[in-house]
Amino acid sequence: MKTSFLSMKNRTHNHKAVYLLIAILFTIKLFGQNNDVGAWNVINADYLLKNKWSIWGEVQVRSEKFYNNFYYHEVKGGGSFKPNKNVGLLIGLGQYATYSDGGNFKSPVLAHELRIWEQMTLVNNINRIKIEHRYRIEQRWRGGEYKNRFRYRINPVIPINKSTIEKGCIYASIYDEIFLSNKAPHFERNRFFVGLGYQPLSTVSIQMGWIRQYDYNIASGGSNKNFFQTTLLLRLHQQKNDNTVHPSTID
Repeated sequence: MKTSFLSMKNRTHNHKAVYLLIAILFTIKLFGQNNDVGAWNVINADYLLKNKWSIWGEVQVRSEKFYNNFYYHEVKGGGSFKPNKNVGLLIGLGQYATYSDGGNFKSPVLAHELRIWEQMTLVNNINRIKIEHRYRIEQRWRGGEYKNRFRYRINPVIPINKSTIEKGCIYASIYDEIFLSNKAPHFERNRFFVGLGYQPLSTVSIQMGWIRQYDYNIASGGSNKNFFQTTLLLRLHQQKNDNTVHPSTID
């Protein structure tokens, strides 16, 4: 009886994963019919050096249209320290390039940026919901100009078919992030995300969703851009009884 019950439970989880995949593919089709929606693709990897210390890297590419007119890429990496399961400290270094409109990585490069940042994350749980608060200070060199930027992101992650984020878990992720500059008019950007994720292995998460990014411009008042985001998160290590995973991108 026990074996039969576990088999039935596994089939139920597999069915949920299939339904999730169908929903995602249907969403992709809808987005693909709208040329105003861009694509935002992320690969993130984290490797545990020893207890509490990790190194990480992330690559991103973005397009103006749905998987066409790629105009932006970034490469970044760094180190992190996690003194306990609810607190994380991170330092990062990255290069960012924005290309001309009307093609895939079309020359000339419109903007090149070098960025260093320091970050602290705090996680608290409300029942099964994991809420991450992320605070970041950035030092940016862009087009010969230097300025600082300050960011805050709140990111609840909700397991759907399990009590924690673990192998076989389907989860919902929502975040909102505000970007502030040390120079007037200070407010730069707001970024909102909502999506679904699936963890097929304890070391792999796949996440897809919708991002709406608002960029403020003092002359025009600002502009919005919608993206369909696909993210692959790799944890190149595995710890026993680790239920502290909070799947999210670095950027």
